[in-house]
Amino acid sequence: MNKVLLSLKNLSKKFDEAEILQSINLDIYDGEFLTLLGPSGCGKTTILRLIGGFEHPTSGEIIINGKNINDFPPERRATNTVFQSYALFPHMSVYDNIAFGLKMKNTPKETIALEVKNALEMVKLFEHKDKKPSELSGGQQQRVAIARAVINKPLILLLDESLSALDYKLRKEMQLELKMLQRKLGITFLFVTHDQEEALSMSDRIVVMNKGKIEQIGTPKEIYEEPKNLFVAEFIGEANSFLCSLVALENQRAKLQYNSTVFDLKCTKNLSNKAIILIRPEDFRVEKNFEDVKSQNYFTGILQDVIYKGTTIDLLIKLEDSKEVRASEFYNEDSDALGYKIGQKLFLYWVEGWEVLLAHEE
Repeated sequence: MNKVLLSLKNLSKKFDEAEILQSINLDIYDGEFLTLLGPSGCGKTTILRLIGGFEHPTSGEIIINGKNINDFPPERRATNTVFQSYALFPHMSVYDNIAFGLKMKNTPKETIALEVKNALEMVKLFEHKDKKPSELSGGQQQRVAIARAVINKPLILLLDESLSALDYKLRKEMQLELKMLQRKLGITFLFVTHDQEEALSMSDRIVVMNKGKIEQIGTPKEIYEEPKNLFVAEFIGEANSFLCSLVALENQRAKLQYNSTVFDLKCTKNLSNKAIILIRPEDFRVEKNFEDVKSQNYFTGILQDVIYKGTTIDLLIKLEDSKEVRASEFYNEDSDALGYKIGQKLFLYWVEGWEVLLAHEE
């Protein structure tokens, strides 16, 4: 792991009496792509604004390269921000927008010309250098905003929902471009989004936030496959959760009762009276005949609906207790030929170890 570039220590922020951030502790490493992920109002953008110097913390410290920058103005923080609206100057050309920061520093014209040329080539916009922002597409405007930010060589680039204004296809393209650009530059990117898929596809690490607190920090794989609690599990992707009573816990095995069914699963966690079995839709295996079920742990239900999603289909299945669960399968000619029918009885099982066991939080 690279060195710690920025640390937030017991960082809190109140607006009037409302506590927006509650004692945030976070280390951000040099050269990483870190994403703050969470629902609207959880404090993501507030962290970005505190780091950028646009807000002042109520308490706690912001430390860059070992130096407390709480009282530094934005221009002294070695950070640059790409806002959701891009905030380009409409009366300036692409060239002048990108050159603006260097001009404010009284950089020599020859140096500005070289740096802007390199930045334009980096974001593949050299042929558009004389255009105004209104003449560009949303993706092109975003690249101008990034070029304007990175030309000042910040230690950290702060990106606040900077892909949210793009349509789906362009957004997917820009996710890839942004990640490749970050690797090429080697600059630390701190990215804010509420889009789970975006966070999973772009990040080295993800910080999942909720109500002003950090719920979990980890790689995309860790966050998805090993969620620490039900909020993280349900916020990252889709999940089926089953609240069970703990019957027995011994020899790293747990017997968990859901209604009249008892599941026997491997368990290395400390569980109390209740626990949650979490199963992702893609981890369910669906059979029409009981003899095809390859596990002692299974559910029985009735098919309610089939949702076509292109490469996959989602099966909505109502269990015997009326709980509705979701199972996903790849869609191909074979699965289409088998033909699911609304109202038919189905059996759902999973490979042991693919489930996640969570302690129940009262």
